[in-house]
Amino acid sequence: MSFLAVAAALGGFLFGYDTAVISGTISQVSAQFNLDAIAQGWYVGCALIGSILGVSAAGYLSDRFGRKNILLLSAVLFSVSGFGCAFSANIGQLVFWRIIGGVGIGVVSIVSPLYISEVSAAQYRGRLVALYQLAITVGFLGAYLVNYGLLNYATGSAADIASPALHKIFSAEGWRSMLGAESLPALVFFMIIFFIPESPRWLILKQQETRARKTLLRIFRIETAADHELNETKKTVQSETKSSWKVLMKPGIKKAVLIGCAIAILGQFMGVNAVLYYGPTIFENSGLSGGDSLFYQVMVGLANMIATVIAVIIIDKVGRKKLIYYGVSAMIIFLLLIAFYFLQGEALGLPNVLLLLFFMGYIFSCAISICAVIFVLLSEMYPNKVRGLAMSIAGLSLWIGTYLIGQLTPFLLETLSPAGTFILFALMCIPYMLIIWKLVPETTGKTLEEIEKYWER
Repeated sequence: MSFLAVAAALGGFLFGYDTAVISGTISQVSAQFNLDAIAQGWYVGCALIGSILGVSAAGYLSDRFGRKNILLLSAVLFSVSGFGCAFSANIGQLVFWRIIGGVGIGVVSIVSPLYISEVSAAQYRGRLVALYQLAITVGFLGAYLVNYGLLNYATGSAADIASPALHKIFSAEGWRSMLGAESLPALVFFMIIFFIPESPRWLILKQQETRARKTLLRIFRIETAADHELNETKKTVQSETKSSWKVLMKPGIKKAVLIGCAIAILGQFMGVNAVLYYGPTIFENSGLSGGDSLFYQVMVGLANMIATVIAVIIIDKVGRKKLIYYGVSAMIIFLLLIAFYFLQGEALGLPNVLLLLFFMGYIFSCAISICAVIFVLLSEMYPNKVRGLAMSIAGLSLWIGTYLIGQLTPFLLETLSPAGTFILFALMCIPYMLIIWKLVPETTGKTLEEIEKYWER
């Protein structure tokens, strides 16, 4: 069970790397291609357009062709995107290949947690799906480390590279090596997928019960447990006689989908991706050099990963909702502290390291709560028959919110100022907390079938 979850979670690593690597290239690409604030937002946001396309198709494709085959597709998209970015001749080509990588992000953001939830026992599901979020944060940290290391290499020994092509990629235009490095883990992901089985729940939907039972035996290792899971899933599948869209329109299921969309899109307007995409730019605006800003971003990525490790350990013990209550409350405090630093930090002579600590506290609070919980909730809220489609709808909302933040953050920083931008993010935390408190049930320890019955009831 753990191997299957870890293998699928590698898609999360690529998600994290592809999302975060852009942060270290913004200033270089903007200078090389003379990008203004709007064009800079488009360079960052174009991959998110691809993600929206990927999310839109991922549910249907995974329901039609299987979770495993679509994971293979995402690995291919990540691989070709990395190579394409490294050898782009102009900004148009670079944007095109970033969009291709974005499609891979959108696909894997739906199918990886979906697959993990369907191969996990109820008592471990939260922890194993949270592994996907942990893999994303490792991907973030990996991208920040690669950016930092390649920047130092570009300004150091890479200057002596004799080959004109390699000198261009690793020294003169170091952003190419940062974006291109994604192809290596993508190829590893592609090869590992061949060693995992298809989702047993998908096989049951496709009436391939013999294959499903073999996979369940591999997961549970006890025949009685495997047979019980097989029978319970068959009962749930057989009870759904309507088409996927008709099932989505059932009152309880429609409510679950709308709630999923609301928490997915609101979560993006609480600032986390603004920090993960534009952290180095924000740090440079506070007076740091390019190298120091990338180092600070590495520290932010480290806080992100440590918090996610803790979340993986405690999510099935503390519960989804409590993690959100504590984490979002802390996020509000740190967002206001960041705003205060930008308002009064220079006048009071506050050191830059204090801003770093505020950012690390904010990312820690976010990673241990909404970032760890969102994919768990979206992967377990919906009935078997429409889980892929419903997750795609909620995921589409998430990526629309992510695109808007990626596109608008340079504009917000320019017009509202950094302080006003972070105050806005703090205010957006309030409706998120109210929705979780009033409308979302606690799902910890419940089987997927029990959660489905809750919404139908």
